[in-house]
Amino acid sequence: MTGRAPLRQAAAGIIIAILAGVVLAADQFTKYLAIENLPPEEPVHVIGDFLIFYLIRNSGAAFSMGEGITWVFTIALAVVAVVIVWLAATRVRSRLWAVALGLLLGGVLGNLTDRLFREPGFAVGHVVDFINTPWLMPAIYNVADIFIVSMMIGIALLVLAGPHLDGTRHRKESAEEADGTARDEVAGRQDGDGTDATAEASGSQD
Repeated sequence: MTGRAPLRQAAAGIIIAILAGVVLAADQFTKYLAIENLPPEEPVHVIGDFLIFYLIRNSGAAFSMGEGITWVFTIALAVVAVVIVWLAATRVRSRLWAVALGLLLGGVLGNLTDRLFREPGFAVGHVVDFINTPWLMPAIYNVADIFIVSMMIGIALLVLAGPHLDGTRHRKESAEEADGTARDEVAGRQDGDGTDATAEASGSQD
């Protein structure tokens, strides 16, 4: 039994673009709401200590790491975005890969937008972070960070056990073809043995 056929290149690109746009919009909208409604650097307990909003401007990487080298993270985010767009245009035909890369691209673009257009200036802008879950981790993060980290994990799983970028599963297909060939050979030998036995029985009766 074979799975669904790989996507057309254009369809995979559309999926990636739509998902990236949705995540980018969600990230920027939640950051806008945070800036407009949260006091800077003051905890707002939404669900006790389970969920706290704490608005900060982060010059570092995801989860406030690596502050002081903002431009490096701007370049890194731009490179990741370009690579994903290139893969979408040339390689991706798997549905799972299209979803993972689309969500990852949206997260990357969300933080890259902050780096490029927020204060203190172009390419060194500070990312807006406002989500804090102390029970999970001490860092403060945003919607883009959630998608970046979760999709990196998802991509690692796809590399280990999922389909290839082009939607094929070469190892599985090769194994199935080998099994089918072996079954055909066994059936052929059995048919041949049956025919020979029948011929011998007919000859002995004569």
